[in-house]
Amino acid sequence: MYRNNLVSIEGVAEDGGIADIYDESGTYIATGFLSTVSHIVVRILSTDKSVEIDRSFFERRIREAWLYRKIVERKNLSNCRIIYGDADGLPGLVVDRYNDVLSVQMICKGMEVRKDMIYAILKQVLAEDGEVINGIYERFDVKARLKEGLEVYKGKCGDGDFSSDQIISENGLKLHVDIENGQKTGYFLDQKNNRMIVRNLSSGMRVLDCFTHTGGFALNAAIGGAKAVTAVDVSAVALEEGRANAKLNGLENVSFVQADVFDYLDTLSVGDFDFIILDPPAFTKSRRTIDHAYHGYLSINEKAMRILRHGGYLATCSCSRYMETELFEKMLREAAMNAGVILKQISVTQQNGDHPVLWPMEETSYLKFFLFQVLEKR
Repeated sequence: MYRNNLVSIEGVAEDGGIADIYDESGTYIATGFLSTVSHIVVRILSTDKSVEIDRSFFERRIREAWLYRKIVERKNLSNCRIIYGDADGLPGLVVDRYNDVLSVQMICKGMEVRKDMIYAILKQVLAEDGEVINGIYERFDVKARLKEGLEVYKGKCGDGDFSSDQIISENGLKLHVDIENGQKTGYFLDQKNNRMIVRNLSSGMRVLDCFTHTGGFALNAAIGGAKAVTAVDVSAVALEEGRANAKLNGLENVSFVQADVFDYLDTLSVGDFDFIILDPPAFTKSRRTIDHAYHGYLSINEKAMRILRHGGYLATCSCSRYMETELFEKMLREAAMNAGVILKQISVTQQNGDHPVLWPMEETSYLKFFLFQVLEKR
């Protein structure tokens, strides 16, 4: 519930406490965490007034979330998102697992004041399945915490003996994860299934992975039998991690290039690559900058369509929820028209299943992954 919907607060108002929402006629709507400082006044936990928000409530929600991952992430349970905020009925909480370490984000006071209880439940639920957790790393270095009046920081929680540098196995591919300094909670777990799509398509191809970061798509293309893979990113640090990942897997068919992707694409000729992957960072994190983002996506997609060999393949993504699917498709049609090509759609997917989309809450849907064959006009 947003502040512009608030008429009044009655009773004792304690940030992080539990509050009921009523409409002006006195009809009960929902119950959730209260914040008197945030634009989000209440983060909803339940729409059933009879439900008590106690330890048993949070244990039920965490058990449900874990059971769901045991079904949808059978092959990657040691590296997956265990809790995805509102999609799991636990607003303001993200928990990612990297082997025996949980990397946690909390962005609301309601979760923060209950964190010891949350951590104890997580360890208990996983231990019951023989899944031992040796440490918790708090990635509380997100600006959203400032909106709730919370401190921004990161570090180990407690005295657990564990390393923040982990080597995970993602569908058989070994990857270094820097929990302390890596993106988000250490790594982009949300593209696992999409990286497998790239792996399965890459055999014998010359592949270009743009915005490669630490090499997620590039390495999957390489292990999938690509003839040669070029991985491009502007970050020297990320590329060094990518090289280390390639060495870890014994992959020699990948080269890493430090460059601005927009500039790099301008240096290429038609037919240089059979398969291009575009996985840029979010070009917009608000609706105010959506026009700028649209033109950024348009530019790289048009360039890629022009460069691909005729009949080549394009995987293109947006991780911004503000770049809605309809607008992204409009951009792709415009890019194809400008490039003078026809797009033959192979598949459209979203984020991995451990980042579920809760239909009543549009904010949980953000990632779009389109796969095309790019054809000459006929």
